[in-house]
Amino acid sequence: MEKRNQTGPRNVILLGLTEDSDLQSLLFGLFLSMYLVTVLGNLLIILTIISDPHLHTPMYFFLSNLSLADIGFTSTTVPKSLLNIYTQNKFITYAGCITQIFFFIVFGCLDNLLLTVMAYDRFVAICHPLHYVVIMKPHLCGMLALGSWLVSVMGSLPETLTILRLSFCTIMEIPHFFCDLPEVLKLACSDTLINNIVVYSMTFVLAVFPFTGILFSYAQIFSSILRISSAGGKYKAFSTCGSHLLVVSLFYGTGLGVYLSSAATMSSKMSLIASVMYTMVTPMLNPFIYTLRNRDMKVALRRLLENIGSVSEGAMAGPS
Repeated sequence: MEKRNQTGPRNVILLGLTEDSDLQSLLFGLFLSMYLVTVLGNLLIILTIISDPHLHTPMYFFLSNLSLADIGFTSTTVPKSLLNIYTQNKFITYAGCITQIFFFIVFGCLDNLLLTVMAYDRFVAICHPLHYVVIMKPHLCGMLALGSWLVSVMGSLPETLTILRLSFCTIMEIPHFFCDLPEVLKLACSDTLINNIVVYSMTFVLAVFPFTGILFSYAQIFSSILRISSAGGKYKAFSTCGSHLLVVSLFYGTGLGVYLSSAATMSSKMSLIASVMYTMVTPMLNPFIYTLRNRDMKVALRRLLENIGSVSEGAMAGPS
């Protein structure tokens, strides 16, 4: 008879990306570099927005929340993966696996909802510029950001809690570098119909519906831009949403790559590569996209770095 373990803590084995020790050393250096760039880059964006009064606008307020979400998103999976590679220990506790799933869904949904809110902000700015200040009041912006956080947490709870009703085989081996919900459900020894219903329902509510909102916003934005007579006006209008559009393309492009590759039963290696793009590369690129393509951010960032340099020089000089 097949052994099952329905109660109590159990260890989960994360098989990772490769068994090759040389490749693992390379991956450790690569993952660590990407993680540090992601955290430092997003922290720098948050500090820049907080320190510069010119950036205290709805667009940059939502951007600071997005940067915080990206830090949480990549911190959910990468540190544990780095620890497993460094210690050559592939185990994660069952509780740790469930916790990882919960926060991965929370920050993934949060990214999605914040991108939707940012699309609405650009829609109001371009399609209703005269009413922008009246519509995008600080109170509304705060409620939209808080609502995104709360909805993400509440949306993650059903998907995570329904895992607890499942029974699993004694040995749980996940062919991944983190506890991915679809991979965990594949290992269940009991019926997963309820889990699948919950997952598909939450995906529709927290992914498909917001993405439809983004598409609608940009349809209106492009329609408004096309009605602008001057080429300079069109360029100025498009430049205000270019960075956000690029981030949306990266986020949904890599995210769809993960799940479409799984649905198409591609090789596990291809699916893992798509997951790396989704969980590491996209959060790492966001700070570069918003700083290199945004004049206000570049000016504010330069001012912040100059202030930090001045403080450092003063501290090194000491009292005269």
